[in-house]
Amino acid sequence: MQTRLDLLTRSLPAFPGADSGAIQVPVVGEGDDSFGSTLTRALNEVSDVRDRSTDLTTRFANGENVELHQVMAATEEAGLALDMLVELRNKVVEAYRGLINMQS
Repeated sequence: MQTRLDLLTRSLPAFPGADSGAIQVPVVGEGDDSFGSTLTRALNEVSDVRDRSTDLTTRFANGENVELHQVMAATEEAGLALDMLVELRNKVVEAYRGLINMQS
């Protein structure tokens, strides 16, 4: 019977024999797939969701033709996006602290 680890490692690509173990990771400012651009895109999406929620709430409060369920859904979506962003920040800080602890 195969273990879960066997199944996971079988799906990994095979490495050539003279591999140094170094992995090329794009840095901030190098292309659309870099960590910096991905983080910036995520921050902008959270900001857009928050702005949409604020806009719907303001329009509803001013008596415009906006349904209450739209306001509630947008507000909940903005809250979830912010919660996700805070958790992402926490994981990045935790990973950074782990790296620092490995170096000392």
